[in-house]
Amino acid sequence: MRVGELAARTGVSVRALRYYEEQNLLGAERSPSGQRHYPESAVDRVRLIQQLYAAGLSSKTIAELLPCVIDGRATPALLERLATEREHVDQRITDLLHARDRLDSVVTAATSNMLTGTSCQRGGPASVQNGPRGGSVQELAVAGGRR
Repeated sequence: MRVGELAARTGVSVRALRYYEEQNLLGAERSPSGQRHYPESAVDRVRLIQQLYAAGLSSKTIAELLPCVIDGRATPALLERLATEREHVDQRITDLLHARDRLDSVVTAATSNMLTGTSCQRGGPASVQNGPRGGSVQELAVAGGRR
């Protein structure tokens, strides 16, 4: 398949696919006219690359990981690095869960205010000033889940 079709099937821009190729994350055969042609397996590979980027891995780490995915072999150093990356992913998940809890607090307080006709500004009702987890709506929103 050509680069445009791969982009359409994966939801990734042509520019991003070219970047993946530059970073040795993705390979393509070249036609005599220089057009890129990708195998069907490139769809799954691009999706994996996207998932690993979303998990916070760098292109360098992804490049080191991909051969392990293909042939199942890894060095002890790579396994250690992957364990460290997994710990980072776990921490990001924890942070996101906290952020979601904070957003829930803001939504709850704002919904309550909307129903009662009160303001979200400082000096409003105690329920607004001190949401379910403490702190004003503004503090909760600014904190973005970090306290």
